[in-house]
Amino acid sequence: MNKMAIAVVMAAGFSGSVMAQSNVTLYGRVNTSVEFQDNGVIDKTVMRNNSSRWGLRGTEDLGGGLNAFFQLEAGFGSDDGSGAGGFSRESYVGLKSASLGQVKLGRMFSALYNSTLDYIGNFNHDTGTTSEDNLYGSYLINGSVIASNAVEYTSPAFGPVTFALTAAASEGVVNKTYEGVVNYDQGPLHVAAGYAQYRNTSDVTLGSVVSAAASYSFGPVALGIAYEHDNAKNIPNSAFGLGAGTLGKRDAVTFTGQYNVGPSEFHLSVGYADRWKGAVVDTKYLQYTLGYKYKLSKRTAVYAFYFSGDNNNLVYAGTGNVPGLINETFQTVGLGVRHNF
Repeated sequence: MNKMAIAVVMAAGFSGSVMAQSNVTLYGRVNTSVEFQDNGVIDKTVMRNNSSRWGLRGTEDLGGGLNAFFQLEAGFGSDDGSGAGGFSRESYVGLKSASLGQVKLGRMFSALYNSTLDYIGNFNHDTGTTSEDNLYGSYLINGSVIASNAVEYTSPAFGPVTFALTAAASEGVVNKTYEGVVNYDQGPLHVAAGYAQYRNTSDVTLGSVVSAAASYSFGPVALGIAYEHDNAKNIPNSAFGLGAGTLGKRDAVTFTGQYNVGPSEFHLSVGYADRWKGAVVDTKYLQYTLGYKYKLSKRTAVYAFYFSGDNNNLVYAGTGNVPGLINETFQTVGLGVRHNF
């Protein structure tokens, strides 16, 4: 029995005694699709894990409006049963108060990413082959939207406005991260904007991201748009086979739309990134998704989609099991099942 399985058994076996002291929840998601992928040269039928995960979260009332909380989250491969080991997605502990805000310590997803591009990624929760993450500069500049050794402060609500500030130490192993984001939430309207900077272990600035997004729902329709300006000032072109110099600056925009009819959801996503200004060849990127989801219950859904990504001379990560190729269009048709617990 591996470590993850042991942890699950322990969580289930001791849940009664733990919950008597605080509010602890075991949660997760299993999300798997079967896809026919074609990168312009080869085609293959694959089974794809779409960010399946399980975790534990809990809170304890400390009195006086103060609460302690934690979250531990691990990813696993729903297609082959593999596991990364440990709580590699998120692992943090913190304190929160309605009047003072909250502080988190540990490993966590970027608040800027959660409030902008990820917020509008409605189809398949912005995961798997259809993810809009290919357009998020952090994946090329920082290598991840998850920060380790991080401290994050989230403010209390000032009417419809909140803000979050994050700093992550490198400890000589990973990149440093500094970011901030401001959110405005009023009924069906969500607007967010912020800035992130990434430095390597030698304290050299790798690059930065300015990101903004808006989402609005009316009746059965939900619309979202995100804009991003990336500056990969010290990311070498040679790392991507693009010659000398650095990637430089780039702009990207993403649009998402959702239409609900009973248990059915119809989705459209279009994303475009212009060329990196420091590249001497065309690196523009265009992707779009047409998706359909049917909710069998509050926790279980089936879905189908068509995805296309045209990557020109820069291969973007995240396009599935069949690799993207230079100057080839990646396409896939998929069917999947997602269950939340």
